[in-house]
Amino acid sequence: MIAAQRTPVTATAVVSALLVCAAAPAFFVVQIPWLGWALLVLGVASAWLIERGRPVERDAAETSRQPSLTRDLSLIAIGMLIVSVIPLAAELDNLAMLRFTLALGGAVAVPYVVSRFVFRDRAISFPWRAHRRWGRLQWGWLVAVLVLGWLILPFYFITSGVYQNWPVVDSPDLIARLFVGVGAVGIWDELFFICTVFALLRRHFPDALANVLQMIVFVSFLWELGYREWGPLLTIPFALLQGFIFMRTHSLAYVVTVHLLFDAVVFGVLVHAHNPGLLPIFLI
Repeated sequence: MIAAQRTPVTATAVVSALLVCAAAPAFFVVQIPWLGWALLVLGVASAWLIERGRPVERDAAETSRQPSLTRDLSLIAIGMLIVSVIPLAAELDNLAMLRFTLALGGAVAVPYVVSRFVFRDRAISFPWRAHRRWGRLQWGWLVAVLVLGWLILPFYFITSGVYQNWPVVDSPDLIARLFVGVGAVGIWDELFFICTVFALLRRHFPDALANVLQMIVFVSFLWELGYREWGPLLTIPFALLQGFIFMRTHSLAYVVTVHLLFDAVVFGVLVHAHNPGLLPIFLI
């Protein structure tokens, strides 16, 4: 099987991808849907014009191996459109959890199905395990995530007041729902932002540029979810690190583990902030 070649990087291609990714802050930060729709249309349409105007290659086989920027940006656009149809404010009632399940699940499933069965490529995949064991560095980073989260997250959530962006959890049922919700969204983050958005962008751009572009989408989603005030000072490096770690490990299992450890601390902080004294394990 002949591997797909990365398309030549041009300024116009970067602008097309940036327009698509800029729809994320339009949808999730400033919350102007028509602006998000317009940016998606401009991004995908400009990519189509770029590819349509590309001179005919002499080597047809080489041309066929190059992934289509239009197709891949359209897959990202589909995912963002599906997510944008629901409010992302954290809620724990049955209807809200069903809404999240359908919208977030669809944002991963629909682009995958379109890529696999309509475009007939394997642009999106979910490589659960790498073919090598985690080394000391990987295990050390897992410990560091817990320690850094324990030191930083309570200060961020409590002093900024952003913990109030999550509902009060003052009963065993609500605490259990929060635990499930935080963990499920954390897993989805890696399936969509890393295995879908980042993977599609890497087919066309250098890894560093693709990582910055996926970070724009990742951080915008987290903003509407509740990570506001000075939250981007934490979520921007987190999103970039998750992309970098995935490049190094090629393991969905590892980036999910990192994210779930981070989210375990988030869960503990939220319970602590809403119920002072219930979890006396934090410094603030």
